[in-house]
Amino acid sequence: MRPIKSTARAPAIASGAACRFSNLRQLELYDLRSEAAAIACLVPLLLAADFWNGFPLIYYDTGAYLLEGLGGHFLVERSPVYSLFLRFAGAGISLWFVALVQSIMVGFAIVECARAIVPRLSLAGFLLIGAVLAVATGLPWYVGQIEPDCFTALVVLALYMLAFHAEAAGRTRAVVLVTIGGFATAAHPSHLVLAAFLMIGLLAVKVLRSIARREPGWPAPRLLQPALVCLLGIVLVVASNLYLAQAVFVSRAGASFVFARMLQDGLVMRLLDETCPGSGYRLCAYRNSLPPTADGWLWTPHSPFFQLGHFEGTSAESARIVRDSLLRYPLLQLRAAALGSAVQFVHFRTGQQIEPQEWVLAPVFAHYVPAQMASYLAARQQRGALDFHSLSRVHVAAGFACLAGLLLLLAWSGRTARAGTGAFPGFVLAALIANAVICGVLSGPHDRYQSRVIWLAPFAVALAVASRLRALQGKGESGT
Repeated sequence: MRPIKSTARAPAIASGAACRFSNLRQLELYDLRSEAAAIACLVPLLLAADFWNGFPLIYYDTGAYLLEGLGGHFLVERSPVYSLFLRFAGAGISLWFVALVQSIMVGFAIVECARAIVPRLSLAGFLLIGAVLAVATGLPWYVGQIEPDCFTALVVLALYMLAFHAEAAGRTRAVVLVTIGGFATAAHPSHLVLAAFLMIGLLAVKVLRSIARREPGWPAPRLLQPALVCLLGIVLVVASNLYLAQAVFVSRAGASFVFARMLQDGLVMRLLDETCPGSGYRLCAYRNSLPPTADGWLWTPHSPFFQLGHFEGTSAESARIVRDSLLRYPLLQLRAAALGSAVQFVHFRTGQQIEPQEWVLAPVFAHYVPAQMASYLAARQQRGALDFHSLSRVHVAAGFACLAGLLLLLAWSGRTARAGTGAFPGFVLAALIANAVICGVLSGPHDRYQSRVIWLAPFAVALAVASRLRALQGKGESGT
C-alpha cells in the first residue's frame, strides 16, 4: 500500500508547489509585504558566495580596515568611514555581521530600484532577476567581501532613485536612500569623485531639459536629495578623519595614488631623467631603482616609497611631481588618461586577488578577532580552493552582452521618443564610464574596480525587459 499512497500524494505535492509559485507570481513589488519579502529573499542570494566559502570573503585591505576601525590607528590610505563601520557593525564579534548588514543595504537598494521602475513586477519575477544577478555577475562576491567595494554601485542606485523616483518612493524610503547613499559615498575616496561626476551629469540634464522646454517624456531629475547624499558623504568623511586623526581634511593620499599611476605610465621616469638633479626631488637619488608598476611602488617593502616615509613622508613631493608632470607633458598625460580609462572600462574579471591572504593578514586577525581565526583559516579562500577561471568567463560575457544591451535600449528609447525608458540604462552607462575614468586616471586599471559595478548593466537590462513584458501583459489583459 505504501507505493500506492506515495503515488497518490505526488500530484498533491506538485499541485501545492505550483500553487505556491502561482502565489509568488500574483504578489507584486508595489505591495509592502512583497517588498519586505523580496529583500528577505534577496539577502541569502547576496551572501551565497560567503556561504559557499564558509566565511566572509577577505581582501588584502581588510586587515588595514580592521587595524583602523578596531584598533583606532589612523591610516592615510584607508577610508576611516568604512573602518568605523566595521567597528559599529560588530566586526569584533563576527565578520558575518558586517556581511549581513552590507547585504541588507544592497538588497534594499536593488528592491527599491526595481519597485520604482517596474512597480507591478511580481515577486517571482524579481527573485528570478536576483538569482540571475547572483549567478551571472560578481555581485555576491563583492557584497560578501569585507571591503567597501559593494558600496560603489549603491552610490549610483541611491543617486538615481533620489533624482528620478524620490516622490514615488515616499518620504521614509527617500530618507533611508539618502542615508545609505551618503554612507556609500563616504565609504571610499573614489566614491566621492563618482558622486560628484554623477551630480554634474544630473545638473547637465536639468539644464538641457530646461533649454528643451520640457520635451515630452524626458524625465526631470531632482537635485536637492542627490545633493544631500553628496553633502552627507563629505560630512561623514571629515567627521571620521577628525575623530581618528584630530584634523579636518578629506583625503591625504590622493596625490600618492596618482603619482603611482604616472610612474607606471612612464611619465615620472621621464620627468626625473629630464630634470634631475636640478629639480631637487628626493626621488632623484632613487631613479635607477624605481619599481615599474604602481602596485610595486605602493605595496612592496623594498620600494623607495617605504624608505621615503610611505604616504605621509612622500605626499608633498608626490603632489609636486604630479603638478610638474601635468604642466610639462599635458598631451602625454591626456593620452595616458584616455588609455587608462578605456582599458579600465573593458576590464572587469571577477575574483582579482581573492586568494589565500593569511600570510599578510593572520597577525591582524589574531590580534583583533582571535575568536574568528579558526573559521577564517578553514574557509575555502584560505585553503586556496577558489577558482574564478570559468566563473569569470561567464561574468565577463554577461557584462559585455549587457553593455551592448544598454546601447540598444538607449537607441530604442530615442527612436520611439520614450526618453523616460532610457533614464536608468543611460544613468548606469554614464556611471560605468565615470567609474572607469576615475579609477583608470587616479589609480590605474584593475579588474576589480569595474567588476564591482558592472552588475548594474545586467540589472538595468533585466528591468527593461521585465518592464516591457509587463506592459505587453497589461495590453493582453485589457484586450481580453
